[in-house]
Amino acid sequence: MNKAIFHVLTLFPEMVLQGLRPGVIGRAWERQIISLNAVDIRDYTLDRHGKVDDYPYGGGAGMLMQAQPVYDAHRAVTGGRHVRTVYVTPQGIPFTQKMAGELAGEKELVFLCGHYEGIDERVLEEVVTDFVSIGDYVLTGGELPAMVMIDAIARLIPGVLGNDSSAEEESFYNDLLEYPQYSRPEEWRGKKVPRILLSGDHRKVAEWRLEQARQRTAHRRPDLFEKYQQKQKLLKALSRQKRNHIHMMEGLSRGYDEILYSDIRQKGVNAVLYDHRCRICMITAFEEEDAAVLSERVPEDAMLVLVSDSFLLPFLEKREYRILGQYSQMLYTRRETLPVRHRDIRPLSMEHFDQVCAWYCGESSGPGVGESYVRERIQAGVMFGAFAEEGKLAGFIGMHPEGSLGMLYVKEAYRGRGMAASLEAHAVNRMLERGWTPYAHVARENVASGKLQEKLGFYRAEKSFWWLEKTLANKT
Repeated sequence: MNKAIFHVLTLFPEMVLQGLRPGVIGRAWERQIISLNAVDIRDYTLDRHGKVDDYPYGGGAGMLMQAQPVYDAHRAVTGGRHVRTVYVTPQGIPFTQKMAGELAGEKELVFLCGHYEGIDERVLEEVVTDFVSIGDYVLTGGELPAMVMIDAIARLIPGVLGNDSSAEEESFYNDLLEYPQYSRPEEWRGKKVPRILLSGDHRKVAEWRLEQARQRTAHRRPDLFEKYQQKQKLLKALSRQKRNHIHMMEGLSRGYDEILYSDIRQKGVNAVLYDHRCRICMITAFEEEDAAVLSERVPEDAMLVLVSDSFLLPFLEKREYRILGQYSQMLYTRRETLPVRHRDIRPLSMEHFDQVCAWYCGESSGPGVGESYVRERIQAGVMFGAFAEEGKLAGFIGMHPEGSLGMLYVKEAYRGRGMAASLEAHAVNRMLERGWTPYAHVARENVASGKLQEKLGFYRAEKSFWWLEKTLANKT
């Protein structure tokens, strides 16, 4: 199993290990979902007395960590490979939930903890990729900030929290602070639990919580509330053509996407959204004359782009994206769950990895699909298998990180038994439980899949869609 690896270069490795061992992060470590490697920089000094610091040139108070032991410690854990390296410093950019989500997508991270008056600038220039601060104040060392960041990042890694909805219902999710929470007793020091929470009416409870989150955010974090209002305005505009925009609406509603550009007009919408986690950019354009401006908004690190307007394609090809294929967008707008006729459908585990790759990975698998992608989707707990006699895997389906259904496959020997419909229905029902609108992108040449979705009650969008991938020579 590939796990997320955190290296911490520090003078106090036990401080880091003892700080992160208890609780959720420690359990994820024990279950080998993450790996934590605390490296003592002193082990790499060439000084026979174990010194790692010296006086700074030009004078000044305090001591400075030397370049040599830091550099050698970094080389020891990376082997000279390019690994994203975070130096925790008050001079860095502020650490945010958005940054935590971005860093959670890295397979390996190095955290460099300074002490004394800092670290020799020359080694920082050599190894550091990100200068990050957890606040405008000074601490005695970088260990506490590193632990804060590792905790925030690790909990976003699939499987760490156990309940995949936990991270989505907390502060900063979808630009709203978390609503007030209450537990027993019903009355404490004359203060009662709000009656609505005792009603058992889940719809009204959800409405109350949303309103409380809005009020709290507007009062405590007006900057966040402004972002929330911008998102709601765009969602309303996109909903005028729901079938054509469901992919963007779901990305915004689920808190996946950042709005890079938004131009709402009376007769249409121009928008560019970006999902930093999976480096997917989505564009919708109202008029051809806006194509150049919109294509320039695509971030340099975007690996995949999804567009629904053909006049954008030449501009993206100039930016060295190649067309992977043309797709139909299908969506299921009803709230009713679908019947699942095949009984034995359950989440896949890594023991099924080789089978899934053997059947599915290849040129026709879809945008960005390969062995590492399949591994990540299984570990995220969003792939489900249908099992036949004696527990044999007969087929599977998954959910892509940007929010769509896909990866549907049934082994030839088991086709014609309604297994594909059961897998699709199972996945749809899982999404409905979360309050999501199920949707999928079906390759235009895959007529059978399109008919299956229509049979299950999916609608087809009027527009065509194109997936594009950054060319190999320009992948970063």
